[in-house]
Amino acid sequence: MPERRTVIWGWGYEDQQPTPAQQRAIARALATSLGRDDIDLAPAPRVEDLQLRPPRILPPPTLAAICSTATYDRAAHSYGKAFPDLLRAFRGEFPNPPDVVAYPRTEADIVALLEWCSQIGAAVIPFGGGSSVVGGVEPPPADAYGGSVSIDLRKLDRVLEIDSLSRAARIQAGVYGPALENQLRPHGYTLRHYPQSFEFSSLGGWIATRSGGHFATLYTHIDDFVESLRIVTPTGIIETRRLPGSGAGPSPDRLFIGSEGTLGIITEAWMRLQHRPIYRASAAVRFERFESGVAAVRALSQAGLYPTNCRLLDPVEVARNQIGDGTGSILMLGFESADHPLDAWINRALECCADHSGTTPQGVVIRSGGEAAGREGSVGEWRDAFLRMPYQFSTIVAMGAIFDTIESAITWDRFAEFHAGVTDATQRALQEVCGGGLLSCRFTHVYPDGPAPYYTFLALGRRGGELEQWRAVKSAASDAVIRYGGTITHHHAVGRIHRPWYDRQRPELFAAALRAAKAALDPHGLLNPGVLIDPQREG
Repeated sequence: MPERRTVIWGWGYEDQQPTPAQQRAIARALATSLGRDDIDLAPAPRVEDLQLRPPRILPPPTLAAICSTATYDRAAHSYGKAFPDLLRAFRGEFPNPPDVVAYPRTEADIVALLEWCSQIGAAVIPFGGGSSVVGGVEPPPADAYGGSVSIDLRKLDRVLEIDSLSRAARIQAGVYGPALENQLRPHGYTLRHYPQSFEFSSLGGWIATRSGGHFATLYTHIDDFVESLRIVTPTGIIETRRLPGSGAGPSPDRLFIGSEGTLGIITEAWMRLQHRPIYRASAAVRFERFESGVAAVRALSQAGLYPTNCRLLDPVEVARNQIGDGTGSILMLGFESADHPLDAWINRALECCADHSGTTPQGVVIRSGGEAAGREGSVGEWRDAFLRMPYQFSTIVAMGAIFDTIESAITWDRFAEFHAGVTDATQRALQEVCGGGLLSCRFTHVYPDGPAPYYTFLALGRRGGELEQWRAVKSAASDAVIRYGGTITHHHAVGRIHRPWYDRQRPELFAAALRAAKAALDPHGLLNPGVLIDPQREG
């Protein structure tokens, strides 16, 4: 049977895209929120009409069976899902596709592919689910390398071994989120890592990008779940030791977690698992003022309660998604456990919120059992809107709008100034570049020492000039993030889009050390060149 295909200029599978009527409804709703009603939708291109540059290289006969030069495969591996990726794909602009897309079935296939690329000097782009929103999977400039090969790991998709005593599993890196959970479920386990891209992203991609997932506190980044790694590099294979913890020098795992495919290709990982939760408690806490919600979240983050869900939505986010009555700020609060009822935890959390004038108009939901337990009311409304949002990508591009997110982290003592500075810079840019637009903020994760604010902007662009407008707004916001002391990315990785600000954020001596590590592991500078660092190529 033919493999189900994902759409190139949007999100999801080709057979689950919004219908024309649904697209028009989405466009009307977005236009109304922007104060407009005169929106036209441009027609999407067709894969069969794409004209790609002929491949500059072809695989040797020994690798031909796992390689493709088909138009769809090359186009689908040209970009990720960032706004400029979607826009260029929607326009049918594919000036620099990978020459070959490889689908290795074994680790030995990856070793052979790297040997071939080293022999011919071709760039190598490790590819998980292609959900990168930071320009992390596209080939380097065409004149920099004689060819490029995208190595898609989707066929390395199995849970290989489960250690029930240690509650861990050895898992191949190419497995997508749903397939991973389906394999763990019969054993009563879960990884419990749910980024928004869960359906179309892989374990190896989560590790390579230091993904942030389901938990708003305590278990936040994929780092927390990695027990050991196995990585194929151009100079050999590295396998780290399985340990619950170690003080033996700098952690080798940490070198590769967040390396974004620049140091090697992750093929396997031992991951710490959790028992599937059976107890859940949730509530939507309303605050008249966003600042009151911020104070409540800070109190919660420092109380040692560790809620699973602690996402504060500002009034724009609440109104845009029509959560509750559509007014005020709302805190999506939730607890989960596989071990004990949660009444005491959520009751104490609500006391902390009440100290800052938080109310619960819809009450508290406390349930046990069932995968969907605790998804009612405003909490469920927002979660559903959150999961549906990426399916609007193609419509947003078709209506000539621009959008993106700026996610960061900052300590509590600097949050007020940071929030005001980023908000002001982004709103001014939206006004100057687009004549206005929407800007909202929510907290995705919270720590005892600070929150991870996540800003989303949406505006109507100028047909033909959307890319330049997006770049101006994104740059203004990113400049402000660095100027006010935040990180340029909390969980979306660096890629090529965030690279200019990452260069300003990281210490220069650390950059030199990273270059030295790359030179040792990838001496010809073939792996994802231009992401994180510029390679110093030998030969």
